[in-house]
Amino acid sequence: MTDRIAAAFAGHDKRAALMPYLMGGYPDLDESRAAGEAAADAGADLIELGIPFSDPLADGPVIHEAGTRALAAGATPHAVLDVCEALARRLPVVLMVYANVVLAGGAEHFVRRAAGAGAAGLIVPDLPHEEAAELRAACDAEGIALVPLVAPTTTAERMAEIGADARGFVYAVSLTGTTGERAELPPELPALVERVRAAAELPVALGFGISTPAQARSVGELADGVIVGSRVVRAAGEGGAEAVRELVSGFSRALANGC
Repeated sequence: MTDRIAAAFAGHDKRAALMPYLMGGYPDLDESRAAGEAAADAGADLIELGIPFSDPLADGPVIHEAGTRALAAGATPHAVLDVCEALARRLPVVLMVYANVVLAGGAEHFVRRAAGAGAAGLIVPDLPHEEAAELRAACDAEGIALVPLVAPTTTAERMAEIGADARGFVYAVSLTGTTGERAELPPELPALVERVRAAAELPVALGFGISTPAQARSVGELADGVIVGSRVVRAAGEGGAEAVRELVSGFSRALANGC
């Protein structure tokens, strides 16, 4: 599975790999699957698929509301893994999941289920690096990448520790705070990406705040991957799979070489 992530970053024909985020089960399970398939058709190289959770500390209002609605509609981790399984036939899927969901039945059990659904990686935003060894070992045993996050506030010492243990790619958070669309991205992004590159030999994907094709193009000049979350989730809620297709196609064109 980790080979699929590497291939996605190495094999695309754009400035940077494009990774839309979608909330599993939003607006409903069938629509979230259709949105993922539409994103694949429109040029996504990987998909970040969220498993809804009742207390999503890293998420801003758009993704938080999507998770709340997905839970209210009956979405469960098992059901979202079914969505993962369908999408993983098309492109690598990286699950974004909170620690309580992973640890409730045991890390090894969750990872085996994720591997069985074809997941290529996990992102667990509320699991500190110091407490991730058990989950990382379980992921390694199943060939799944435990993808770490780093932030602008991450110290050089901690960045080095995280980089040494990173799998798949490093998720660089562009700003402090939660997910959400931003009118402007921080001017410190080039320095952040360089710090991550110095600490890890894996691709660097930048997320949080990217909401327009122009922003994606700018980030694509710096990083190996561009993650677009809240804007894609908003499109899924407002117009379903066709809105996601149109939006992701625009981001893909913005990242095309020669543009």
